[in-house]
Amino acid sequence: MDTDEVPRAAADRVYAHVKTGILDRSLPGGQLLTEGEIAGAVGVSRTPVREGLLRLQAEGLVHLIPKRGALVVPVSPTEVEDVLEARELVEVHTAARAWPHRAQLAAELEPWLQRMEAAAADGDTWAFATADRAFHATVVGAAGNAVLTALYDSLRDRQMRMGVANVHGSAERVTVALVDHRRLRELLLGDDPQAWLDLVRSHVRAAADRLRAVRR
Repeated sequence: MDTDEVPRAAADRVYAHVKTGILDRSLPGGQLLTEGEIAGAVGVSRTPVREGLLRLQAEGLVHLIPKRGALVVPVSPTEVEDVLEARELVEVHTAARAWPHRAQLAAELEPWLQRMEAAAADGDTWAFATADRAFHATVVGAAGNAVLTALYDSLRDRQMRMGVANVHGSAERVTVALVDHRRLRELLLGDDPQAWLDLVRSHVRAAADRLRAVRR
């Protein structure tokens, strides 16, 4: 094994551990993380901890404070609005680009829809939010623009830490979301691109409104 692979793997573990905590909000905004605490939790030395935290800082999730550790960056109202606006722009644009590939896209969306339905039946909010994200990411990916796909993934990471799992916190909200997703897939089996784009736009805006509501 390449000697560089071990520290890289350790840094990847640190990155994944801290990022998961930020996204599921077990590490809330404003919390200070020390290198020693992270090293102990992940079971690594401090060197890969620094490397992992540098990656998270580059993504805007933490702010490194010399000799103290890393501060989980709090979510500001401005960031919420910026992310929601950018998400709508990306999703509507890529939905239009994906339309010519609608038959294949409909087939690729079916497994994610089934996972959403299973998560709803189990009352698993986090699994539902994860499947919801994958559903939308599949649509974005179908546009074939790698830059927009990466941008969208970053936007959804940022939205996750805003409390997106709480958006589907009631049975009523889950039911509404499932109806929209079923209809989105059904429209891909038809021949009305405007109806498809209109529902993508209204669905994203409704999700944004629900997120604003749970953050008040």
